[in-house]
Amino acid sequence: MSGVLGVDPGMRKAGYAFLDENGNVVARGIEGIEALPERLRALLDRHPARALALGSGTNATSVARRLVSLDLPTHLVDERETTLHARRLYYAENPPRGLGRLIPVGLRFPPRPIDDYAAEIIARRWLACHEGKTGYLS
Repeated sequence: MSGVLGVDPGMRKAGYAFLDENGNVVARGIEGIEALPERLRALLDRHPARALALGSGTNATSVARRLVSLDLPTHLVDERETTLHARRLYYAENPPRGLGRLIPVGLRFPPRPIDDYAAEIIARRWLACHEGKTGYLS
């Protein structure tokens, strides 16, 4: 079996996350749009994927054209509210310390971009729709 590659496209950068056949995160990161195909090809050389789950929002069409060379079946996935879900996922993995714990999740802002966590949400949505696997969707 092989995994699924999730991509959260943006105008200048994109988040990516690779989930294995069991839904475990193998790799995730954020890359500039120009260097994205090369970064993902290197990732796919180590971890074969059966699908590319691409967020359908900002710049999706342009990013999809750039990723054609990956030769993966590409599926557009609704990325509505992925930023909110990605923020929750980020803080679940990186709990705040000290007084930051008292701030409600909805009012916290991560100290770095979380496009890679949004890409994970996109990949999990694809898995949930196409393979009936559950995961962090909300």
